[in-house]
Amino acid sequence: MSTSANRAPSSGSIDGVKLAILNNRWEAVARKMANTLLRTGRSGVLATARDFSCCIVTADNRLLATAESIPIHVLVGPDMMAQSMCDLHPNLRPGDAFLHNSPYHGCSHAADLSVLVPVFDQAGRHRYTAIVKAHQADIGNSIPTTYFGHARDVYNEGALIFPAVQVQRDYKDIDDIIRMCKMRIRVPQQWWGDYLGMMGAGRIAEREIHAMGEEFCWDELAGFGEQWFSYSAERMRTAIAQLPKKTATASSTHDALPGTPEEGVKINATVAVDSENGYIDIDLTDNIDALELGINVSEACTRTAALIGVFNSIDHRVPRNAGSFSRVRVKLREGAVVGIPQHPTSCSVATTNVADRISNSVQTAIASMDSRFGQAETGALSPATMAVISGKDPRKGRPFVNQIFLGATGGAGTPTQDSWMTIAHAGNAGMLYIDSIEILELAYPIRCYQRRLVTDSEGAGEFTGAPSLMGEYGPHGCSMTVNAVSDGTVNAAKGAAGGGAAQGARQFRKRADGSLEELPVVVSVTIAPDERVVSYSCGGGGFGDPKSRAMEKVVADLREGLISEQRARDVYGVTVKGDFAVDLAATEELRSA
Repeated sequence: MSTSANRAPSSGSIDGVKLAILNNRWEAVARKMANTLLRTGRSGVLATARDFSCCIVTADNRLLATAESIPIHVLVGPDMMAQSMCDLHPNLRPGDAFLHNSPYHGCSHAADLSVLVPVFDQAGRHRYTAIVKAHQADIGNSIPTTYFGHARDVYNEGALIFPAVQVQRDYKDIDDIIRMCKMRIRVPQQWWGDYLGMMGAGRIAEREIHAMGEEFCWDELAGFGEQWFSYSAERMRTAIAQLPKKTATASSTHDALPGTPEEGVKINATVAVDSENGYIDIDLTDNIDALELGINVSEACTRTAALIGVFNSIDHRVPRNAGSFSRVRVKLREGAVVGIPQHPTSCSVATTNVADRISNSVQTAIASMDSRFGQAETGALSPATMAVISGKDPRKGRPFVNQIFLGATGGAGTPTQDSWMTIAHAGNAGMLYIDSIEILELAYPIRCYQRRLVTDSEGAGEFTGAPSLMGEYGPHGCSMTVNAVSDGTVNAAKGAAGGGAAQGARQFRKRADGSLEELPVVVSVTIAPDERVVSYSCGGGGFGDPKSRAMEKVVADLREGLISEQRARDVYGVTVKGDFAVDLAATEELRSA
C-alpha cells in the first residue's frame, strides 16, 4: 500500500505569519479532540494514562496536525487508515464515521481502536478526516490482554478486527456493530464509555474544522496545507544537510522467547544519508521472516519506528507531518517480522517491543556516522509495571480489565543532554501519564507497595541514560491475572559513542514468604491474594565517554542517589569527600589514567 510519506509536497511562496496562525489553529483542533477524550474516557488507559492520539489528515490522506500525540500512533498510519476508508467506502457522506483497527489496512495494532470521521464542506466535498486512536484495555483477545506475545496468528490472538467498518450513518450509531463489541469485549460498559468519548472527540473536530472553513474559506485552508508541507519539507532538507554523507548499518536485538531464534530477534537497519539532496534512505529488508508470534510489526509501525529513529537524531524543531516525512524513504519487504505483514500474521505487540528495536537501530546507526547526532539505545518495553491486569473485583462483583502504567524509564543519552527519564519507550516519547497510585487503588483491587528508581542502573556516559524503575504491586482481596511482554533482560539498552549499557529488565513473583520466582519474558501469570509482582524496567543507554561527564553532574547524581560513590569513582572517575565536594587531585588522577 502506498503512503503519503512517499508523496512530495507542492512548492510555492510561503506567508509565514498566516502559516503560523493557521498551524496553531489546526493544532488547537487536535488538542480539543484530545481534551475531550481525556475528560470523558472511562477506562484508566485513557482517562488516567492518556494512551491515545488525535490527528487530522487531508482529503488526499496526508498527515496535517497531531498536537501532543504518541509518535508510534500517528506518524505513519493515519494516512493509510484514511486511504483504506476512502478505498472501501468511495461514497462518503456527512454524518459517517468508521471503526478501524486492522494492522493490514494501516492501523498500528488491533488494540489501537480508531474512529475516523470524514469532514465535508458546505458543497458536500470531502476535505479532511479527523482520526481518534485510543488504546483498549480489552479488544476481545482470547486472553485478557491487549498484548498477546504468544499469539500464533490473528485467529489465535482473537481480537475484533475492523478494517474501516462503518459505525455511524447520518450521525447515528449502527447498532449491529455496537452490539457485536459489547458481546465480545470483557468490559462492555467500560468500552462503551470509551467509544462515546472517542466519537465525541471526532465530532468536536468536525465542528471546529467547519468553523475554520467558514472563517478562512476551504480553498485557503487547502492552500495553507500545501505551504505547511513545503515548509516542513524544506526544514527537513536543511536538517539532513547537517549530517555527514555516509551509510551505516546498525542492529538491535529483542530478547528470545519460545518461537524466536535462540539469539533473539535481531533487527538490522541500513541508513544512507544524502546530505547534498536532503534525503535519508532506510533499508529494513535484511530481517527475518514474520514469526508465528504476536511480536511482528505492522507496516504502519515499521515506517513510524524508522521515522522516530530519524527524528531522535536531528534538529528537534523540524515539524512532523507529511512534508518532512517525504524526505525519508523506507524500503520494506512483504512477509518480514518488520515490514509488510500478510494476513493472518499477528501484530498484537506491534507498537512497542520490536518496533523500538527499529528506532534504536536507526538512531545508533546515525550516531556511528558522527557523534554530534543520533542517540544511544532507548530502553526496551514492556515491564510488568505496564502489564494488563484482570480478574473479578470483590468490591463491585464484576470483572475488571485495565492496563496499568505504574511507570517505566528507558530514556537514552544524546550528544548534548541526559536522557528524558520517563520516556517509557522510543515509540511513546514520554506522552503517557504515569498512574496515580491512589487513583489506581481506588479504581481496581490492587495495592502498590513500591515505586522507585534503582541506584547504579543508568547507562553511563558523558550524557547518561535513564536508570531502571522498580515497582512492586499485588491484588487486594482477590486473585489477579497479569499479562505483559517484557524485553531487555538479555539485550539491555546499549550505549553509543563510548557510552555504557543500562541495567536490563527483570520481573518476579514475590510469594507470601518473601521468596522471589523469576518470571519469563512473556509474563502471563495469576497472582494469589497474598502474592505480589516485582518489576524492574530497562534503563537507557549512555552517550559518550563517562569520564568526560561534567564533575558537577556526577556529584548531583550522587546526591540524588542515582549512583553510588563507588560507581562515581570506578565508572565516571570522580572521587568525593564526605561533604560531596570533589577531590580534584584524586579525580584528575583517575581520569587521566
